[in-house]
Amino acid sequence: YLVYIIRSVNFPKKFYTGFSKNIIERLNYHNKGNSTHTKKFKPWEVIYYCAFKNKQRALEFEKYLKTASGIAFRNKRLI
Repeated sequence: YLVYIIRSVNFPKKFYTGFSKNIIERLNYHNKGNSTHTKKFKPWEVIYYCAFKNKQRALEFEKYLKTASGIAFRNKRLI
């Protein structure tokens, strides 16, 4: 299970954090415009990902990265 952060190529201040089992398929999904949250800012590039053995831990980390303190952590430590 992967938690990933992608950045818009054309709008480099736009980030999206997500969860997937297959990061390549998920990046293609975003770049094809299939996500309402990311289609306006495509294309996207992966700038960070982290693998977890446990699905629940991955989902918890994704949820944390979407909080205000998680965004601060992302900006300071991950990107």
